[in-house]
Amino acid sequence: QVQLIESGGGLVQTGGSLRLSCVASGRTFGPYTMAWFRQAPGKEREFVSAVSWTGINTFYGESVKGRFTISRDNDKDTVYLQMNNLVAEDTAAYFCYSRMFYNTGDSWDGWGQGTEVTVSS
Repeated sequence: QVQLIESGGGLVQTGGSLRLSCVASGRTFGPYTMAWFRQAPGKEREFVSAVSWTGINTFYGESVKGRFTISRDNDKDTVYLQMNNLVAEDTAAYFCYSRMFYNTGDSWDGWGQGTEVTVSS
């Protein structure tokens, strides 16, 4: 079993920055992709960003391109999301997601518990 624990959320003013972290623990097994999603109240969960095992390949949702940067530290089993120039529309619960394939043939995928980000004007 793998646990994903997010941190770094909080209240920030428009134009401010936050850095989210997600630590994977337990039965981690590389290589594995890690991603961030978010869900605003009353809305569906949407893709924010993803990063490959090497960190070379990164992907972003249209609404965050140019403002958010994803990175990872495999020695720490941690993925980061640097969020700059935040706007009210970024207010949401942010969730970490990962999928792992083991050399035993089985796999695991799952979500963290989420961290809240609130952007005030």
